[in-house]
Order: sequence, then structure tokens, then C-alpha cells
Amino acid sequence: MPTLFGAARTRWRTTWRGGRYLLGTLVAAAVTLGAALPLLCVASLLRPWAERQRRRAGRLLAEPVEPRPRAARRDLVWLVTQVATGLPAGALALLCLGCLALTPVVAALWWAFPTAPWLPVVSFPLTDWGTALSLGLVNLVCLAVLTALLLPPLARAHARCCLAVLAPSPAERLVERVTELTRTRTDVLQAHSAELRRIERDLHDGTQARLVALAMRLAVAGESLADDSGPAAALVRQAHAETEEAMTELRSVIRTIYPPVLADQGLSGALSTLATRAGVPTRLDVGPLGEVPAAVEAVTYFAVTEALANIARHSSATRAAVRVARSGVLLRAEISDDGTGGAEAARGSGLDGIRRRAAALDGTMEISSPPGGPTALTVELPCA
Repeated sequence: MPTLFGAARTRWRTTWRGGRYLLGTLVAAAVTLGAALPLLCVASLLRPWAERQRRRAGRLLAEPVEPRPRAARRDLVWLVTQVATGLPAGALALLCLGCLALTPVVAALWWAFPTAPWLPVVSFPLTDWGTALSLGLVNLVCLAVLTALLLPPLARAHARCCLAVLAPSPAERLVERVTELTRTRTDVLQAHSAELRRIERDLHDGTQARLVALAMRLAVAGESLADDSGPAAALVRQAHAETEEAMTELRSVIRTIYPPVLADQGLSGALSTLATRAGVPTRLDVGPLGEVPAAVEAVTYFAVTEALANIARHSSATRAAVRVARSGVLLRAEISDDGTGGAEAARGSGLDGIRRRAAALDGTMEISSPPGGPTALTVELPCA
């Protein structure tokens, strides 16, 4: 028996939730129909109104409602669907619930209209209390069963229709996902660049400084043992030489982690240093760059470094040019020379490394290097 009462209570709660949803839908559809012209004229009002109904549908179905991209056409389709389906579904729910609520009232007030058949399902003229109570109970039970069977599936069907109309399309979901992945990847690259800068600074100011101090102490010790040819003096001189080699290797590692000149002078200053130290005379032209993400600065610096190194080693060029400028959200670096040409990124050279570094930031690399030259390398990186 308790199980029967529990099932009936659960069924009634489900029926009431569905009926309440449909009554709200009737009101929403009527408001939508009455305010259709303002909603169409002011597009900023249509989307919040549609999203509110979408959240109502999600609560009824107990389904999470994720944010969706702006789609005016989808909102317009929902407006038409809401009016076309919400009005009849809500009106049916109002009729069922209204009859269910009025049946006891009609049975109790039978004496006011004794000859009129007022009960909605089984209707006969009511002439006494026995007929009124018995027919009222029959009508109440029939209406309750009909309402319980009709309203919950009708409410769920309308809610699914609302979610289906307003749900993002697969193409919109894909665009949103790609946008999110691009943003998170940029954040990861920025965090990675910041971590590289921290490691470079720790090595430069910490480990390298301690090695310098150690090398100085060993040099002093070696000077004091200059006239000593014993094994201790030999070990001191060997330790000093190995410390110098370790410092040289550490500087090389620091430069590959994150160039100190880039951290200290910024991209323009770092490129000026590169042009000065290039193996061929290099003309540098750097336009206004604005705020450039650290990851983009690093890729640009390494691309120019690798390109100038290739020019010095392989091109037999007499001059080179580097031009870096920003156009909107794109940073464009062009490196050209008057060498013999024939450079190809497909050979697995440093050019392929430039291409892979650029691709990691959604950038591109293009090279024009016909046999006999000249060679022009262009790297474009998004800064947004």
C-alpha cells in the first residue's frame, strides 16, 4: 500500500510539473505572439527571451543547458515554433487542469443549476446530492487519469522541441570547440613562455652566477699554485678549465631555453643584436609592433635567428634584409637575401623547424627560393 501511494504521489508531481510547464508555455507563447514585432525589431531582446524558455525546458527534462553561440536565424525559427506549438499545448493543459479543478465545485453547486449537464466527462442533469457526488467522483477520477496520461509526455515533447530548435548545430559546436581549443592552447603557450623566462632567469642569476664565483676562486687558487707542479695544483687547474666549459655549455642552454637578449631588450632590441652579429650585412626594418605575446616574440626571434644562420652558411649571399611589421592581429616577419637560392623546408633542415614553431601558434611559413635566388622567407603569426 505505501508503494502504491508513493507511486501515485510521484505520478501526481510529474503531472503537476508538466502542467505547470505547459501553463507557463501558454503564457510565454501569448507574450511572444503579442510582442513579436518588438522582439523582431530589437534583436537584443529576442535572444534573452529565447534563452529563458530554453532554460525552462532544460529544467523540466533535467538536462544541462550549455551556452550557445549567437544565431539570429535560429532565434527567429524558435519564435515561430513557440507560437505554433506553445499556444495549442498550453491551451490543452489549461483545459485539462481547469476541468479538474472545477469538477468538485460543479458537483458541490449542483443545486444552483439542477437541470444542466455541467460535468465535463460523464454528464447528466443533477437532481440530488447522490447523483452530484457520484458523477462528480467519476468525472474527477477520469479527468485525473486523462491529465496524468496526457500532460507529462506533452510537456516533455514541447521541451525537447524547444531545445532542438535552439540547440547549436554540429557546425556551430565545432566552431565553438575550435575557438575554445585555440584559446586554451594560447594560454598554455603563454604560461610555457613565462615558465621558460623564469627558468632562464634562475639559471642566469643563480646557477651561472655561482659557477662564475667558483671559476674565480679556482683561478685565484691556480694563480697561487702557479709554481707548484704537484697533483693538487694540476687538479685545481683542471677543475678551473672544466668550470669554464660548464659555463659555456650553460650559456648555450640558456640561449636555447629563452634568449636573455629577448627578455632584456624586447623583440626589437633582440633583432637589432641579431642583425649586427649576422654573418652577412643585414638591413633591419622593424615597424610599430604594439603588445606582442611572449610566445610570438620567441617564435619570431628563433625564426629570424635560424634564417640568418642559413643565409650565412648556405646561400653565398652578400646582403640580407629583415623586415618585421604588424598588420592588425598578424605579426609578419620577412627575411630575404640575394644568395643562390634553392632552399627547401621539406629537406628536414632548420626551415622545417621554423614551420613547426609557427604552426604551433596557428601561424604560417612561406618560402620562395628559386635556383639562382633570391630567397624570401615569410612567417606570419597571430597575436590575438
